[in-house]
Amino acid sequence: MSIEIKVPPLPESVSDATLVAWHKSAGESVSRDENLVDLETDKVVLEVPAPASGTIVKIVVDNGATVQAGDVLAILEEGEVGVSAAPQSETQPVAESAAIAKKDLGGPIKTSPAVRRLLDEHDLDATMVSGTGKDGRITKSDVMLFLKSDDGANLTPGDRESVANSAATESQVSGFVRTEQRVAMTRLRARIAERLLEAQQTAAMLTTFNEVDLTEVIELRKRYKDSFEKKHGVRLGFMSFFAKASVEALKRFPVVNASVEGTDIIYHNYFDIGIAVSSDRGLMVPVLRDVDQMSFAEFEAALNAMAGKAQSGTISLEDLTGGTFTITNGGIFGSMMSTPILNQPQSAILGMHAIQQRPMVIDDDIVARPMMYLALTYDHRIIDGKEAVQFLVAIKEQLEDPARLLLQI
Repeated sequence: MSIEIKVPPLPESVSDATLVAWHKSAGESVSRDENLVDLETDKVVLEVPAPASGTIVKIVVDNGATVQAGDVLAILEEGEVGVSAAPQSETQPVAESAAIAKKDLGGPIKTSPAVRRLLDEHDLDATMVSGTGKDGRITKSDVMLFLKSDDGANLTPGDRESVANSAATESQVSGFVRTEQRVAMTRLRARIAERLLEAQQTAAMLTTFNEVDLTEVIELRKRYKDSFEKKHGVRLGFMSFFAKASVEALKRFPVVNASVEGTDIIYHNYFDIGIAVSSDRGLMVPVLRDVDQMSFAEFEAALNAMAGKAQSGTISLEDLTGGTFTITNGGIFGSMMSTPILNQPQSAILGMHAIQQRPMVIDDDIVARPMMYLALTYDHRIIDGKEAVQFLVAIKEQLEDPARLLLQI
C-alpha cells in the first residue's frame, strides 16, 4: 500500500518551513519511526518519521524547498524491510574501511541538521570527516575543510562546482590566499536578527550594572558539590544560584517580571525563567516553568535537559515560548561586560559575566575576591532606574549571603 509522507502540523504562529535535509533517497528502505527528513522553521527543527516500514518510491520535494502543513513530501510503499549485508571486497577502499572502523569504535556520529544537510549535498558519510567540535562533533567548517583536502579530491565535477560556489572565491595576492564566503542565513538566524532589531526599535532599553562578590557561593558549592551530585545525580552549577536569587528579586519588584502589551502592563504571578543556551544553530532561550517551585536539584536537572534538547535539535516551540524573565551568561565565553538585548515582550534580562579575582577593600584591607559584573537591561517605559538598581542590589545581597536564598529574606 502506498502512503503519502506529509508535512506534519506546524507549531502555532508558524506558517511554513524549509526542507533542509533528506536522510533517505528514492529506492531506499526505511523502518517505522525512522527520521526521513528535517524541516526547519523560524525557531525549531522538526523531524518527520516514517509512519510505517517500507521503501521510498518517490521524493516529491527537494532540499531547500519551502513547504506548508499537509504538503506531500514523498511516497512510501509499505512492506517488510529486508536486511542484507553486501560482501566486502579485499580491495575495499581505504576511506570506506576507515569509516567502518570509526563506526565500530565510536558508534553513531551526532551531527546538527545544518551539518547533515551539507553532508547530504555532497554525498558524504559523516564517518569520513574528522570532527573538531565538542565531544568530536562535526562542524560545518570540518566538512568544508574535508572537501578542500586531498581526501576530498575524488569528488565528482558536480561536487567540485558546488564546493566552489558555496565555499569560497580565491585569488592569489602577494603570495597570500584571500577568501570570501557567502552563506545564506538559516531561518533561525534570520528570525533572531528580526527579533533583536524589533526589540531595539520598540523598547526603551537601558542597562544598569553592579558587581557581586561570589566568595560565599563558590565556597558553598565547593563544600557540597560532591554530595549534591551523589544524592541528586546532577552537578551543582552557578546558574541555579542566580536563578533562585532572580526569583526572590522578582518577587520584590514585580514590574521586572512583567511584560508590555500595547499600552497595558501584564503582571505575572508566576516565574518562568528563560536561560540563554548556545547551540550549533544559534542562540536559543528555553524556558523553565515555575522556577520558584523548584529545588536546586530540580532546576539543574531541568536546565540540563533543555540544553541537551537545544544541542541535539530536538527542542520544541513550546520549550521556547512564554518566559517572563531571561538570564544570559556571556561569562562562559570570557565576556567581562555586556549590554544584553531584551527578549520581548519581557521587560528585563539579566547578564552574567566572567568571574575574575580582583582587589577589593574589605574592612580596610585589600584582598583578592572572585568578582562578577552583573548587567540588567530593562524596558525604561515601565521600569524606573530606581527599581532596576534595587533589583540588582537584591540579587547581589542574596548571592553574597546565600543563606538568604534558603531563608527567603
